Amino acid sequence: MAIPTHLLNDGTELPAIGFGTYPLRGDDGVAAIQSAIESGYRLIDTAVNYENETEVGEAIRRAGVDRDALVVASKIPGRHHAYDDAIASVHGSLERLGVERIDLQLIHWPNPSVGQYVEAWRALVDLQKQGLVRSIGVSNFSAEHLETIIDDSGVTPAVNQIELHPYFPQSVMRDVNEKYGIRTESWSPLGKRQAPFTEAPVAQAADRLGVTPGQVILRWQVQLGSVPIPKSATPERQRQNLDVFGFELTDDEVSAITALGRPDGRLFGGDPDTHEEM
Repeated sequence: MAIPTHLLNDGTELPAIGFGTYPLRGDDGVAAIQSAIESGYRLIDTAVNYENETEVGEAIRRAGVDRDALVVASKIPGRHHAYDDAIASVHGSLERLGVERIDLQLIHWPNPSVGQYVEAWRALVDLQKQGLVRSIGVSNFSAEHLETIIDDSGVTPAVNQIELHPYFPQSVMRDVNEKYGIRTESWSPLGKRQAPFTEAPVAQAADRLGVTPGQVILRWQVQLGSVPIPKSATPERQRQNLDVFGFELTDDEVSAITALGRPDGRLFGGDPDTHEEM
């Protein structure tokens, strides 16, 4: 299955949909990630705090797909934000993944009370220059956090991965990312336990198109221009989640799904100005 790609601001390409690996671990995790790669996913998203980089690396080797065809992404945790710690963190990820480079390296959360995310960003800029990481970006960064690291380094992130689903459509942050030329990625793109599968705009579009509500939401993500990263351990669902490029929502359907957004739509208290993930 051919997956469209987005051209990032650093000249590299990112698949228009990816595969989330949290919390896939152990032998079952390897099998699920291998299945996803074999189903056609080419963007594989992990993190130090997922504690499954070893499984991701093993799945990549078992799947036997050309390494250059894959975009392997990982994230630096809050406890590794100091410059030297961030450098060591990425080296640790490279070792656990068993790869020579990480294709997209992100800072997982800004952790503003720690106040060292600028150092972590400087480390990523230097690691990119060394060729150990290809593209660099951030996750859960607000407009203020983005402005701070861009002003400090002169380097704009290629990606900002944020919570984004119909109950929390992140219109403001999507606009901020677009202003800077940053590609938005969506974690929890279906809304997890709050997935709005039965909401009228979703259900009606699914009925019209003959697809599942989950496919409608992922297609909504695609048409917003964001890169959703759904997770499933089930091969059939993995293929279903990937199969969202053969149909299209109307503008009214996209708007109606976006209008499901709620002021309290976050899945948990993940406000980047206060949330800490060490």
